[in-house]
Amino acid sequence: MRTVTDIFGQIFRNLWAHKLRSFLTMFGIAWGVGSLLLLVGVGEGFRSGNKREMAEFGKDIMFLFPGRAPAVQGNMSSARSYLLTYQDYLDIRRAPDVRTASPLISRNDLRTVSEYSNASGEVLGTEPQLNEISYLPLLEGRWINDLDGQQRRNVVVLGNQLMKTLFPGHPALGAYILMNGLRFEVIGTMPHLGRGDNMWLNNRAYIPFSVMAANFPIKGENHQNSISFVEYQPRVTAAHKIAQQEVHKIVGRNHGFDSSDQNAFDEWDSIQESKMVGTIFDVMNMFLGAVGMVTLALGAIGVINIMLVAVTERTPEIGLRKALGATNRSILFHFFLEGLLLTLGSGLLGLMFAGGLMGLMGGVQGPQGFDPPKLVPMSAMLAIGSLTLAGVIAGLYPARKAAMLQPVEALRQE
Repeated sequence: MRTVTDIFGQIFRNLWAHKLRSFLTMFGIAWGVGSLLLLVGVGEGFRSGNKREMAEFGKDIMFLFPGRAPAVQGNMSSARSYLLTYQDYLDIRRAPDVRTASPLISRNDLRTVSEYSNASGEVLGTEPQLNEISYLPLLEGRWINDLDGQQRRNVVVLGNQLMKTLFPGHPALGAYILMNGLRFEVIGTMPHLGRGDNMWLNNRAYIPFSVMAANFPIKGENHQNSISFVEYQPRVTAAHKIAQQEVHKIVGRNHGFDSSDQNAFDEWDSIQESKMVGTIFDVMNMFLGAVGMVTLALGAIGVINIMLVAVTERTPEIGLRKALGATNRSILFHFFLEGLLLTLGSGLLGLMFAGGLMGLMGGVQGPQGFDPPKLVPMSAMLAIGSLTLAGVIAGLYPARKAAMLQPVEALRQE
């Protein structure tokens, strides 16, 4: 009986004796595993990138904007524009299936000046509960509170880019800025939000809603008590459509139009958007999985073919081993180790190649909504496991047939 070391030595000699065949087999396996992992990794990076971008807006967030109400249902040529009001917000907040809501007034034409520089950005007047709806982390300082609104304090929270523009290399917290000539104290600053050159979230300033409504209301005639939009959350995520219908009824009643006409509303539902994106990802994963399975199947066919040829041409060798006293178990164990080494080793090389490439791409900033490819351990285990199983079975099946022959019959095989 030979030791395991002797068996491994014999395996390496056999592989070296057929260098080109062994290389092509191992390359096919490694390429199949690496391609599958890269495909799945790209899909996972796309999924995580979109999930991260959605999280930067907030959890279960829904937006309602001013719209156009048709005088005749479905006939937009007769539509009239309407603005949302603070009363709309109050009614929405009291709706049974709405957890919380916040009114916002948005202005992009306010000039902001500090002692170091000046800047222009989006100024939002809002109430304190906005940070319960939207993702608004703080780098330093505090957020707007109820007393700020009740006492109409001139305080402001600056986005990261706006803070850097107004206070380059200087502390912003506790400093003062002028907003269209009105003095505001900086009570908080925010970290950088988002990735890349997308700066719209960072070029924002937040002030109390009451201050915004009194000093910087929406321009235009008959715009008293008007607001730019409303952000709200459903009480239960699964009931977001019910909450949306309640909001529609409130706005339709307040502005005198049929709330069942969907064309009358301009809105964005992040919950519905997440479901749609999830469906797209599921279809994409099915496609990538099908492509990966085809790649793996081709690799498995190549492994099976090579192993069948290798064992068939070594049938006389099996007969000689049996004549010298080798048992069927030792012969099968030899080919089991050979198939395992060939397929598992090649699969691990493919895994290392894919992992290394993903690691190099980890520092590259992709387009908006894309994260670098991510290695999915379960996909790696399934890919390597399936190819290893195919290789081992492909080696054991003909080896068992050859081992069952009498030594004389095996030696006569060509």
